[in-house]
Amino acid sequence: MTRKQIVVLGAGPMGLMAAIELLRLGHEVDIYERDDRIGGMSASFDFAGLKIERYYHFICKTDFPYFDLLAELGLSDKLRWADTRMGYYFNGQLYKWGTPFALLAFPKLGLVAKFRYALQVLRTKAVKDWTALDNVNATAWLRKWLGKAGYETLWRRTFELKFFEYTENLSAAWIGTRIKRIALSRRNLFQESLGHLEGGSDTLLAELERVILERGGRIHLRAGIDKVLVEDGRVAGIRVGERDLPCDAVVSTAPIQYVPRLAPDLPAEFVANIAAIENIPVACVILKLRHAISENFWMNISDPGIDIPGVIEYSNLNPGTREGEHILYAPFYMPKTHPKWAHSNDQLIDEVIGYLARLNPDFRPDWVLARHCHRYDFAQTICPPGFYAQLPPMKTPIDGLFMADTAYYYPEDRSISESVAAAKRLVRVVANNLA
Repeated sequence: MTRKQIVVLGAGPMGLMAAIELLRLGHEVDIYERDDRIGGMSASFDFAGLKIERYYHFICKTDFPYFDLLAELGLSDKLRWADTRMGYYFNGQLYKWGTPFALLAFPKLGLVAKFRYALQVLRTKAVKDWTALDNVNATAWLRKWLGKAGYETLWRRTFELKFFEYTENLSAAWIGTRIKRIALSRRNLFQESLGHLEGGSDTLLAELERVILERGGRIHLRAGIDKVLVEDGRVAGIRVGERDLPCDAVVSTAPIQYVPRLAPDLPAEFVANIAAIENIPVACVILKLRHAISENFWMNISDPGIDIPGVIEYSNLNPGTREGEHILYAPFYMPKTHPKWAHSNDQLIDEVIGYLARLNPDFRPDWVLARHCHRYDFAQTICPPGFYAQLPPMKTPIDGLFMADTAYYYPEDRSISESVAAAKRLVRVVANNLA
């Protein structure tokens, strides 16, 4: 393949991995990132003296693309596994969850509903081809398996707090892969096991950056591009500020909703296809606490008085904090049309703190050592039935312009592992069209 000058948009894990693959093929690569750091949603920040990720990440035992990348980079010895617990806070009471014994002991479901729940998990774990479930409605699928009472008890509140008006228009393949990923990340039937990297995602990001620079790639921070320049239907360059820079191809890993703004030459039909892909934003509250709220890594919540779907006690997975410091994440997923999106970060933080005494009656306000809230507009793609066919192709109608974002993980869950896999698929499309 002839050596090409390629621009990659976005320095999240997908953009960094795409750059490495393009450099491996012998191309010249420049990465442009609007943020002041690499990493995207996996980037870290200084949280009152603790370097912590803006949004929590964990590793499952089926994250094979991630494991392959760690081995390639010589980082496999940095992978740590921990036995984790799950809790379910339902109508004012915290229950153990995630094991056969916890299911049998849960008093809010009858024996038939419990059997149907266990059978659904077993059947979902065995699915290898999600094509059939792509066209099935998720809530109808769950009601079919669990019955009305099972769905109402276990899923309804979660869906409504994360998807609001989109609740009844989601793909069963999308929810099925999430059930399977967690169900298969176990040490045995009775023990969930999740992973993290020593040093967090920064360990991986630093090594990806080192490899890119070592192979001649360039990373430009605080440097988003303003326009993709097109001549005769083909990418001719990019505009960055007042400069027009030549290139042979642009590979965008930023949210695809940005692409029409950067490439106004795209045909209207293709722009409409992009516009049809919708997302739910997130406002993620992060607290540093003197004590853990519970023993759980994650606590799902279904309670009419609590307007978050759960909390993640990250220190119960990765105890990489000083003694007396415990990290808790609490995400608010909501469309921007929701009145609460207009609330300030402090209002959302105060709301979460107000819930903690309900989750743990021993909680006191002086447990809070530090507080923060991050927001991201494209946190969760809405994946309706038939989403495979709805996704626009990675190759756009402009020759030399390619795109992918987290929507292209479908039906899989958002994870760094899927970033790696999607980046490799994207680069294969680029390679096939630049040959």
